[in-house]
Amino acid sequence: MDFMKSKIIVKSFLSLLLISSLSTPTFAALTAEATPQHAVAMHGEAKYKPGFTHFDYVNPDAPKGGTVRRAVVSNSYDSFNPFVLKGVPAVGVGQYLYDTLTKRSNDEAFSQYGLIAEKIEMPEDRSWVVFHINPKARFQDGHPILPEDVIFTFNSLITHGAPMYKAYYADVTEVKQTGEYQVRFNFKNKENRELPLILGELPVLPKHYWGNHDFSKSGLDKPLGSGPYKIDSFDTGRSITFKRIENYWAQDLPVNKGQNNFNKIVFEYYGDNTIALEAFKAGEYDFRRENTAKDWATAYKGSKFDNGTIIKEEVKHQRPVGMQGFVFNTRRDNFKDPKVREALAYAFDFEWTNKQLFFGQYKRTSSYFDNSELSSSGLPSKAELELLNQFKGQIPDRIFTEAFKMPTTNGSGKLRKNLRTALKLLKEAGWSIKNKELVNDLTGKPLTFEILLAQKNFERIIHPFTKNLEKLGIKAEIRLVDSTQYIDRIRKYNFDMFISTIAQSNSPGNEQRYYWLTSSGKTPGNRNYAGVSDPVVDQLVDMIIEAPDRESLITRTHVLDRILLRGYYVIPQWHLPKDRIAYWKKLGHPAVFPDSGVDLSTWWLKEPKSN
Repeated sequence: MDFMKSKIIVKSFLSLLLISSLSTPTFAALTAEATPQHAVAMHGEAKYKPGFTHFDYVNPDAPKGGTVRRAVVSNSYDSFNPFVLKGVPAVGVGQYLYDTLTKRSNDEAFSQYGLIAEKIEMPEDRSWVVFHINPKARFQDGHPILPEDVIFTFNSLITHGAPMYKAYYADVTEVKQTGEYQVRFNFKNKENRELPLILGELPVLPKHYWGNHDFSKSGLDKPLGSGPYKIDSFDTGRSITFKRIENYWAQDLPVNKGQNNFNKIVFEYYGDNTIALEAFKAGEYDFRRENTAKDWATAYKGSKFDNGTIIKEEVKHQRPVGMQGFVFNTRRDNFKDPKVREALAYAFDFEWTNKQLFFGQYKRTSSYFDNSELSSSGLPSKAELELLNQFKGQIPDRIFTEAFKMPTTNGSGKLRKNLRTALKLLKEAGWSIKNKELVNDLTGKPLTFEILLAQKNFERIIHPFTKNLEKLGIKAEIRLVDSTQYIDRIRKYNFDMFISTIAQSNSPGNEQRYYWLTSSGKTPGNRNYAGVSDPVVDQLVDMIIEAPDRESLITRTHVLDRILLRGYYVIPQWHLPKDRIAYWKKLGHPAVFPDSGVDLSTWWLKEPKSN
């Protein structure tokens, strides 16, 4: 959930200040630079200039109408409130029901354009931001969207929302109304240059609705939204249908032109991926992203594919793929020592796995920011060394002298050399093999752990890994649980190891706080799953947030990447720099895909019906 980013300030407020003679030279200089704008970029200027009519990656003349059917592989859902920690939210609720103050373009590193807020105002030092709300902005019941709704939303999220919101908005000191349609956010300091853009991603909730409902609770009452769709119907845990708002106030804004084209969006829930795939080929739903290499290579065949009834495409993208891997819970005694974590990485044979299970489709992930310029590689650059030298003695010396490399094999399945290296590291960490078990030299306890899993199709990938661990005297068991239990355990950090993807963007910033900060690892509900607790990492996260330009952002991200990799918090798996999609021919899509890849919100039905 990348919820956040933007910038602004208030004309009426400035007028009042001038009338009150609060016009010191410093303040006057700031206000002179604070001009309301249609957009704001993280660094440099926004791509789309004032007066633009639509994004380049949409079809502005796309027909509207009809129903698109999609699938969700999950056991169930029990909530329409995606903002709190309780319950399992239904897919699509956050995306379709709620508009944000601004909207991000998908073909820039990070720029925000006016949506609910038609203008964004802020000083050059970005020490505050004012959002000018469009007087035409409406909730789905026709009620105007006002500053009080923005203020209510912000306060509700940091008070009752998931813990990540409090971390995300930590640098906001005050939010207040400064005009009939203006709301201002004041910040702790001038260092968090991303914060105005982050606040632009604030989903705006209706205060008048939640005054009669408990925001802190989950449940299945249909909420009132501010976005292009509302919940039309649902069958608890089985399906949910969203219906497009016919008189949606923002449908013709440049940021929405050519988007939100379906009258209805239906999500059907399937408990098993194999069943879901067969349902797709039978025509029970219309669009599918394929994440299983074996299925992509073997299952997308037959007459419907041959005659073009079902279309199969691979779409290259330029977004960071993040880090998918086996995540260690370093809160567990067995995984506190980074040498133990490094040793276990030698038991994962990517080359064999890719060859035998994935038909050679994947690349090995070797960075938390892979597939982007933010990814570190080789030895540190001069700029990186200048920063790394500040932490000498607090970080592994290897960072300065050795390029980080993942263990490799020849793909034959024989990894004796790697296992010997693993045993050497384990011995250095105080573990020995006794009676075919790896035991701790001090406690005598064996090294055993569970790999928590919610998707059965991952078992075939994990089994070879556990077999290799057995050769080291380590017993690793797969624990398959339903999605509700899985989510609850992950939220509470109640696991030994699980498979996760730590998503990243081309503009890392505040979200790094709930990925890596020591405090986030101690607060359930954040995303510091590994339990990273390192003052250097804490400091680097702040430095990334405070980066004054793109060049320094890249350097600081490279350094963070290097330190995380040498922490061995995950065993990196693989990635694919393209989207694998299949869809029925009745669907159409723009000729150009954005750098971020496939976005179904820009698609349409070629012959839409009125339903």
